[in-house]
Amino acid sequence: MGGGTIRSNGTKRVRSETTDQKPQQTGELFPELESSAKERTEPPQDHPGETPDPLKNSRLKQLLKFFIGIVLTPSCLILTASFLQAFSSSVQKGLLANQSFGCFAAGLLLFIILFTVVPRKILMLPYVFGHEVTHAIWVKIFGGKVADQFHVSLDGGHVLTDRVNTWIILSPYFFPIYSVLAATLYGVLVLSSRLIDWMNHQWMHQESNLSAGIDSIRWVLFLLLGMTIAFHLVFTFLLITKGQPDLHYGGTFFSLTVIYLINLLIITALLLSTSKPDVWSSYWENLAKNSKEFMGLCGRAVAWLVVWIEDLRTGLGK
Repeated sequence: MGGGTIRSNGTKRVRSETTDQKPQQTGELFPELESSAKERTEPPQDHPGETPDPLKNSRLKQLLKFFIGIVLTPSCLILTASFLQAFSSSVQKGLLANQSFGCFAAGLLLFIILFTVVPRKILMLPYVFGHEVTHAIWVKIFGGKVADQFHVSLDGGHVLTDRVNTWIILSPYFFPIYSVLAATLYGVLVLSSRLIDWMNHQWMHQESNLSAGIDSIRWVLFLLLGMTIAFHLVFTFLLITKGQPDLHYGGTFFSLTVIYLINLLIITALLLSTSKPDVWSSYWENLAKNSKEFMGLCGRAVAWLVVWIEDLRTGLGK
């Protein structure tokens, strides 16, 4: 998926390429769409004879986002340690015997088998479709508009929009749309079944077990979640290793930090939802403990730095 290209009518194209050919010898799986001279708009002028420097503004944003990425790094470390501890605790408490996790793991394994058997080109079609739909959804979230031109094929796809920002650009890398779709459909089934049962009991004075039937196929949800999460993570990893220009839009370090952090939170939520209730309390205890230990480490590092500076100043004074 490339960055947005400003067109004369104010729209921006969000494009995906999946061909094996190297456009302009860049080697990108989703190369950034280059704007032609006719498509470039004149920059607004705030003062006569003075033109704003978009490059300077971009560099300031890149520097700010790099700083935000540094601030988020401790959260990534703390949450990663807490996740690993929760996973270890869950395994010791019988996670592997849990039906929900078993179905989730089976979904992961099933996708791995499909990934090794099915040609990559075939798997790219649903990925590109989901990629572009995700962009469109996040454009809507930020109040933008998506044009009718929506193209998806084995060779790639694109959407036209009047808005592009960091979250819209990065959304396919942290928003597993097919997992969200599966969870949403199951949620609708659960709510509908409970509503029908309530209506039968209140108005028709009949007992209905439709909700029990829906609950009995909960394993299908976790099977689909395993497949779709694996699909999302595998293709996200593949695209990132290709050196995607998407990551440059908000700064590579910031983009990777955000992508990792959000995906880690999603996986952690799935782990906790398939674990026993006491794992939840254990996770929060470990999270608080790891946060406290990290703050203590930072305090000791600052104290050591202050002492080192004082010793240095003393030595220079002599």
